[in-house]
Amino acid sequence: MTTTSKAILLAGEGPLYPELEQLITAHGYRVVSVEEAEASEVGLALEVTNGDLAAKKERVRELDQLLPAYVPIVATSLAITATEVAAWTAHPERVCGFGTLLPLAERELFEIAPALQTEEPILSQTVTFFQSLGKETEIVDDEVGLVFPRILSLIINEAAFALMEKAATAADIDTAMKKGVNYPYGPLEWADRIGLDEVYAIVRGLHRDLAEERYRPAPLLRKLVLAGRVGKRSGRGFYVYENEGDAT
Repeated sequence: MTTTSKAILLAGEGPLYPELEQLITAHGYRVVSVEEAEASEVGLALEVTNGDLAAKKERVRELDQLLPAYVPIVATSLAITATEVAAWTAHPERVCGFGTLLPLAERELFEIAPALQTEEPILSQTVTFFQSLGKETEIVDDEVGLVFPRILSLIINEAAFALMEKAATAADIDTAMKKGVNYPYGPLEWADRIGLDEVYAIVRGLHRDLAEERYRPAPLLRKLVLAGRVGKRSGRGFYVYENEGDAT
């Protein structure tokens, strides 16, 4: 079954939701919410919560109960593995993970992470769907954070430690990384563009899953997220923190 003539059910909350909704709609799909969905019309469901894993679990279970067993449930697996998400459902074989970072206009690639339970037809439908959005896809192992989001988030987390410990200013940290490794943005500037809440969800997920000290979220990153200072979306992030002289 293809998804081209079907509605796409988009569920969850977070900064990925509005950009993904816009991207899907721009490529000719009809996007529906759980409340609007006619189960028989849904070709594929996407769940995009990263920060609140309890809410993610509730939504995934709701989708599993609502939709026929053949409809793929494709969930972000940045803060949790797809295998764990699949274990929440009565039909784990139709669950697949995916991940990317904002802004979507700058992301050419979506990473696809099949759970241990994912059946091949579900994986194929997932890949076909994201390619139909004009994106490249890469199948990766089912690990928290996947590949690019994990690496970048850990770099940002280390930069947050450096800023918190006053090893350098935010501008100096970003300049050093841009000139030293030719990044398009410095890590703190990049975090403000992605959303500090998304970065924190990935790092916290790694620490939860692997329980190693090297994955411990920087206290500064955690506090800024708790304060709602998540970067560009809120108008306040690492640079505003530094300029205000907030205490760590």
